[in-house]
Amino acid sequence: MARLIMAVLWPSFLVAIVAEGFFFSLFDPRDIAIGGAHVELNPLGVYSLGFFCFWGFCSLASMLTCYLLNVPDDKGRRVPL
Repeated sequence: MARLIMAVLWPSFLVAIVAEGFFFSLFDPRDIAIGGAHVELNPLGVYSLGFFCFWGFCSLASMLTCYLLNVPDDKGRRVPL
């Protein structure tokens, strides 16, 4: 089970680092507005919150991949992790 958790969290962590780098190279954290209101956090807080959001979305994608790899097909075979 720990191996499966790390197979999901580690790649999603690495992709979240890259995604945050790309996102915040295009957008300034002081200019981000949610629902028309500016975010009242310091830039480090926005970077941290953005990283955890990216990590969460990438973790969901990795979990979906692991799930789809282990869904039995018509012949009942499973892909080993």
